Amino acid sequence: MRQNPARRTALLDAAIEVLAREGSRGLTLRALDAEAEVPKGTASNYFTHRADLLAQVMRRIQERLTPEESALADTMREQPSTELVVTLLKQLVERMRADRSGHLALLELRLEATRRPELHAELTRFMSDQLDANITFHLDAGLPGDRTGVVLLYLAMLGLIVDDLTVPDLLTPYSVDKLIEELTGRVLR
Repeated sequence: MRQNPARRTALLDAAIEVLAREGSRGLTLRALDAEAEVPKGTASNYFTHRADLLAQVMRRIQERLTPEESALADTMREQPSTELVVTLLKQLVERMRADRSGHLALLELRLEATRRPELHAELTRFMSDQLDANITFHLDAGLPGDRTGVVLLYLAMLGLIVDDLTVPDLLTPYSVDKLIEELTGRVLR
């Protein structure tokens, strides 16, 4: 397997774009080579099989969707409060809108995992680790609420994100910022 990290990242970013645009069935090594604008056969030098590619795509999506440390550190200078949670959730929506492809690709991986047991196990571990990390971050930061409250926020924000990605006009009559403020206030009472 090839070890050029920049080329691997470019291939993974191309895979994310193909997943977001074409869905899982459209993600072939040939389509990946074309999207990354590399010679035919390049992707097969970097990924031993489809499961390997999808696992690496999950990790790349995590890298892309994780907030920059410095930006998060700036936000976390505020005192722990419900208002700080609102700010963090609004920033989550901003990141989603800035990287729609990453979120759509993750949704495609979720759908694909319903048909592939090996991907289901990997995705379950991946998502569990993400949720646990979010819970730990929230509690360790001294933000209001408990473990269950963080899970409720996660579930509600996931729904908001899926709707914003797939049927954005559904939420047009509502202010997403106000929905986040109301949601946070109600869950973290």
